Amino acid sequence: MAYKPQLSHAARPATYTVDARDETGAIVPTPIAGEHPLTLYVDKKEVITMMTLGAAPEALALGFLRNQRLVKSIEEIVAVNVDWEVNAVAITTRNGLEDLDARTEKRTATTGCGQGTVFGDLMEDIDSIKLTDDVKLEEETLFALLNAVRLHESIYKQAGAVHGCALAKGSEILTFVEDVGRHNAVDAIAGWMWLEGVTGEDKVFYTTGRLTSEMVIKAAQMGIPFLVSRSGLTKMGHEIAEKVGITMIGRAVNKHYLLFTGEHRFVKKAALAHG
Repeated sequence: MAYKPQLSHAARPATYTVDARDETGAIVPTPIAGEHPLTLYVDKKEVITMMTLGAAPEALALGFLRNQRLVKSIEEIVAVNVDWEVNAVAITTRNGLEDLDARTEKRTATTGCGQGTVFGDLMEDIDSIKLTDDVKLEEETLFALLNAVRLHESIYKQAGAVHGCALAKGSEILTFVEDVGRHNAVDAIAGWMWLEGVTGEDKVFYTTGRLTSEMVIKAAQMGIPFLVSRSGLTKMGHEIAEKVGITMIGRAVNKHYLLFTGEHRFVKKAALAHG
């Protein structure tokens, strides 16, 4: 059994219905995505305010601490308690976080929507990341995963205005998270992995958002060798993907894709021989 801290279970509704008027003048009840401020406190110290759907606030808070390298293991966390009356999540640690003030002083604003702030040096520890080369992703498995994502019931289909991320083993979706910013969705999956004791070495990370430097770094920190997006990528995202050796695939929709880096892990379907 994976260790789990004391957790609240304070998910908010993902969508809300409001009235809109269409082009004919008719009133149309319309689902819209939720959006709530959530201020993170660690040992009673305010760290950051995130804008979120609120669908997985406990996992989001844990994943944020993990991906910002503020906490090394989930065993350091005693409790995670969300209180929507004050829009706050309070995390209690076992021994306190060393040099929290200094480690959160330097911030880098990223290109993401929603919460897009990275603490510390964006490239810190990147040279120490070693991704496994003992796994392969077959082209047919990629196509099956893209189809599974397409068929997945999502908030985006109802209301739009969100980014989605999935963690998969082969073509099987293990968890799917949507939020108002792709960074939040990544962090929520990182928190879920901690809570469930799931490791990343044989997993595929899928995102609807573009592959920026932060997205690549977070996937690599989670130990995930495959990063797939239906969108494009940035120059810095490409450079870091090459540096850490991640297999990065963009513009992946239906049976179309572009393989940018990490070709050694990707197995393309053999062409049919002509007699």
